[in-house]
Amino acid sequence: MEQKKIDRINELARKSRGEGLTEQEKEEQAALRREYIESYRRNLVAQLDHIVVVDPEGNHYRPRRKEKAG
Repeated sequence: MEQKKIDRINELARKSRGEGLTEQEKEEQAALRREYIESYRRNLVAQLDHIVVVDPEGNHYRPRRKEKAG
């Protein structure tokens, strides 16, 4: 996510604590937060996909993804 968007999230958060937000600003804030969370999740999954575990015998393996329920 671009730093410009993160700065806007923070700006809206400060404004909401102070004077409050208009409906349009609340919608923008919600959309930016969703985008931030999705970006965070993608980055976390990418990091986890590159983890290699070494067991006590010295064997290297990559953990498998857990199957989604439902």
